[in-house]
Amino acid sequence: MKVGVLTGGGDCPGLNAVIRAVTLALCQADARTEVLGIQRGFWGLVEDRLQPLRPTAVRDLLDEGGTVLGTHNRADPFDWQGRDASAEALATVERHGIEALVVIGGDGSLTIADRFARLGLPIVGVPKTIDNDIADNERSFGFDSAVAVVADALTRLKTTAHSHGRVMVLETMGRNAGWIALEGGLAGGADAILLPEQPFHLDALTERLQRRVAEQGHALVCVAEGATLADGAQHWQQLGGVARLGGIGQALTHELDQRLGKQGTEVRATLLGHLQRGGAPTAFDRVLSTRFGVAAAQALRERAFGHTIALQGDRCVRVPLSAVAGRQRCVPPGHELLDCAAVVCA
Repeated sequence: MKVGVLTGGGDCPGLNAVIRAVTLALCQADARTEVLGIQRGFWGLVEDRLQPLRPTAVRDLLDEGGTVLGTHNRADPFDWQGRDASAEALATVERHGIEALVVIGGDGSLTIADRFARLGLPIVGVPKTIDNDIADNERSFGFDSAVAVVADALTRLKTTAHSHGRVMVLETMGRNAGWIALEGGLAGGADAILLPEQPFHLDALTERLQRRVAEQGHALVCVAEGATLADGAQHWQQLGGVARLGGIGQALTHELDQRLGKQGTEVRATLLGHLQRGGAPTAFDRVLSTRFGVAAAQALRERAFGHTIALQGDRCVRVPLSAVAGRQRCVPPGHELLDCAAVVCA
């Protein structure tokens, strides 16, 4: 069997561990199996950029961050520089005799995978995102690593906030899903956690922070980049000609400084940005990545194409790509972690 493997979308701790597990599991089951790595995601399919993946070359990848195959977060063959290049991607698959494709990616990559699956390309997906926002999947690898970075940053910011009597605002990634801010904020002891799913009033936030400063002399705010104001507004910024969520941390700091500065309390902002994506995966993510990779290899051997692996109830299961494509997993109302946050941040 000849299998192609690609990593799409943003980089993420654990990608190399999945590549490793898929390759080792396939080659151990059948020494005749050939695994080809596709460079820079779907871009490599269109441009015919492939490399062999052998067990000896992937064994040491478990704890390495990033992806040895490279990735591209704006490489959609169905919208390639203003045209449909999907036929070119399919031609690459045929030219190399690839019998099935493993797509490791987030909601965008899995949506592209679903479109190819509908064209008859045998595909198995593996969910990847630090945002933890893939539908029908309880935990994505990379998320735990990102949360660890946020929690560590808040712990460090707390010492500065305490020393200077400041309010420190930390902005996290997550797009329209608040999982990183929620779990990172809880783990880092934030006094206020602001999410896209729970619109907040600036007046109420100011009052809460005033109480915290009065009680303990400082305060920490953990805000998701997609956090929503009570009027429904989100903060967007232009980066490279593309509108992206973000900048809420600095904007919020400006507003709070005007309100709290009159009382002698400084407000400062920190943007973690891509620090949340980089570095080695946590032990949890190394194990989850390995589980996903082995489960994907098994799905390939059983010809369970058109599915993505997902974690449900601590079990790796198969979910149709069509059920995941175009959907997003946000923090639902009444979630237990929201109740926890309501208690400890009150």
